[in-house]
Amino acid sequence: MRHPDQDALLDLDPNAGPGPAALELQDDLEGDTLREECGVFGIYGHPDAAAITALGLHALQHRGQEAAGIVSYDGSRFHSERRLGLVGDTFSRREVIDRLPGNVAVGHVRYATTGATILRNVQPLFAELNAGGLAVAHNGNLSNGLTLRRELVKNGAMMQSTSDTEVILHLVARSKRVRFIERYIDALREIEGAYALVSLTNKKLVGARDPRGIRPLVLGELDGCPILTSETCALDIIGARFVRDIEPGEVIVFDENGQDIHKPFPPMAPRPCIFEYIYFSRPDSIVHGRSVYEVRKNFGAQLARESHVPVDVVVPVPDSGVPAAVGYSQYSGVPFELGIIRNHYVGRTFIQPTQAIRESGVRMKHSANRAAIEGKRIILIDDSLVRGTTSKKIVRMMRDAGAKEVHFRLASPPILYPDYYGIDLPDRGGLLAATHTLEEMRELIGADSLAFLSIDGMYRAMGEPGRDPANPKFADHCFTGVYPTHLTDQTQTEPQPRQLSLLAEAS
Repeated sequence: MRHPDQDALLDLDPNAGPGPAALELQDDLEGDTLREECGVFGIYGHPDAAAITALGLHALQHRGQEAAGIVSYDGSRFHSERRLGLVGDTFSRREVIDRLPGNVAVGHVRYATTGATILRNVQPLFAELNAGGLAVAHNGNLSNGLTLRRELVKNGAMMQSTSDTEVILHLVARSKRVRFIERYIDALREIEGAYALVSLTNKKLVGARDPRGIRPLVLGELDGCPILTSETCALDIIGARFVRDIEPGEVIVFDENGQDIHKPFPPMAPRPCIFEYIYFSRPDSIVHGRSVYEVRKNFGAQLARESHVPVDVVVPVPDSGVPAAVGYSQYSGVPFELGIIRNHYVGRTFIQPTQAIRESGVRMKHSANRAAIEGKRIILIDDSLVRGTTSKKIVRMMRDAGAKEVHFRLASPPILYPDYYGIDLPDRGGLLAATHTLEEMRELIGADSLAFLSIDGMYRAMGEPGRDPANPKFADHCFTGVYPTHLTDQTQTEPQPRQLSLLAEAS
């Protein structure tokens, strides 16, 4: 007998049934924590929808470099291209874009934070529901995703991936509502955590943002066609106009009748993730009305106010440390020098899937510019410190290149608590600042001095008077331990069900 939820079984290739994706049989049980940081893009009504989506994903490549995918709809069929690798690896060829016809498309870039990267987790995920196809691209992480998955599996749902995005598809499928948007909102009412969703049906493009607005989602317009995407930089690359931020808790729908807005949740104080400003967003993006570049410069200037020491040059750890180093240099009056040269053909260390790759990749990625640092007292500026792996190697590299003194400054507070909303952070035991004193950290990385931006200083750099404990303006839980949503999965003691993929079982 067919279980009602089985209409949400993933069809990883909506054109041809089991295709190349079905050949990926690797078991990813260790990846069931389902955490990821991603970028999403969707456009409605444009004749070059897939090509524009590919360009938008290229602008969002910094948000995930392990996989990319696009699903389009041509009025009668859905078409999908989902591959491991960079956007350009898959979507630079005209013949690939030609396999994605239609005037509506959604796209996704992804990186895995635990376990192996496998093709069946690559988004947008697609399902054939009784009412028609549904493709979902998701940036964020559900803090009750494992609990919901356990319930769904117990009731007969068959999971094809280890992504919590598939949980959303099953929740839509099991809703008893008649209209699609009501079923979609039903699903949203069951999930907790952080999500910015861009979804595609055979009639609609739908965007949704969690009630706290933890993950960003913006609305743009190109040639009269609406666009939903993670950052404004994706609008800039295609010449689109920024319209506004999608509000926390908002569900916006585009179809042949125009635009429809739903606000199904009671108002809540927004808590956008502070890490969008510290690390994730591209510096040329505008996030919630603030220039990411200017905010990062402000972080650096505030850092100089709080913890300056006499040095000869300010050296950024490229690339994310550059704006803060500019701000530090401008405020302190100490010259800015490119004392580290980055090889841009190596992936971001923070976004590598295993610690072994993180450690081996640092030397390939950074080289000392001896002419700028030899015989000088330098102050290194980086955006954050997580495990300390990169910082230790960079300090040693500076000393090997002849630096007289090496001081280290972080343009964010110490990271003391794990994240459950999509940031690649280890448990507390893997966070250097959570397990070491400041002096122990200084000794471990080998710096002459070490200092972090204060929490109040971070807020001041954002234009706030400081952090109000009764009403913090941002999701700053990694520094404070104050989480903006329930953490249902963290309170459950029952082990997560270990269900092999049907694709693997079919082998």
